[in-house]
Amino acid sequence: MVPTRRRLLRTAAATTATAVAGCAATDFTGSEPAAEYVLTVDSAGASPVAHAIYEPDDGALFGDPARAALDGILPDGRHTTYGYEPLPDGAYVHRDGTYYRIASVVTGRKRLPRLLVRVDPLPEDRVPEDAVLIDTLPRPSARALKMLHTHAQTDGETGTADLLRGDAYVLRRPAERESRLATGDLDGRVVTMTESGSWAYRVEVARERIVEPAHTALALPVADSRSEFRDVVFAARVDAELAPDALSRESRERLEQAVARGTYAETEPVSEPFDALLDALGLGAVDDAVNGRLLWYDGELHRYGLYVSEPS
Repeated sequence: MVPTRRRLLRTAAATTATAVAGCAATDFTGSEPAAEYVLTVDSAGASPVAHAIYEPDDGALFGDPARAALDGILPDGRHTTYGYEPLPDGAYVHRDGTYYRIASVVTGRKRLPRLLVRVDPLPEDRVPEDAVLIDTLPRPSARALKMLHTHAQTDGETGTADLLRGDAYVLRRPAERESRLATGDLDGRVVTMTESGSWAYRVEVARERIVEPAHTALALPVADSRSEFRDVVFAARVDAELAPDALSRESRERLEQAVARGTYAETEPVSEPFDALLDALGLGAVDDAVNGRLLWYDGELHRYGLYVSEPS
């Protein structure tokens, strides 16, 4: 087993403590800053089966394409969209007593006419009185413009940059293709992020022919009963399955404190019981951060993660 930084530091600390203990006359009052290990645990609020089942939201932007795709692929059909995936790959759905896993694969490409939205920043002294506040627009238009604003303000260094095509947002989803951006109502208009007129942009909407990947979704049956599907969920989604008696009393106390309070933290060098708990949770090799894992403990499902803060 490759030792983690946590174990190396704990070993080094023990060695240092032994050396210091042999020097009674040494004045050891200072200490080096230590990293903090924060275990987070919160209730998933549902059974493993219910937590695993995907349900489209109620909105038109994402919900309508997802429901149309589900109707197309269940029980044994296919549904293809261009430039976007209407369903999350790997999601589980349930219909008519059967549980399915959604698979989304790229099956080709096609050159299509698309509307591309770009924005050009404007100084506040050039903002007209009829500028449109972005937050007053319906979501299909507002979302696209907010992503373009973030892109402009960060020079493209943003987590949403992969949703853009260069400096443009492509209107692909049905709700976007029927939005105020798509109708041309906002083409040439000035929009602002604030009522004061700061962060203002002139909107440009252009039709271009671009090559779009074809995303094809299909449904793979994985279980015919709730009990069978529960086994699927535990095998595929649950990262740690622990019983109270599988832990030492000290490790169990630390986990139950995290369950009750939402967090439990120790600084380096961490205690043996906390170290053992992190190993039991599959976090023994984490020296930075991990989140979104699932724990089945004492009959309940929890989300958990570990954050390591560097010493300042």
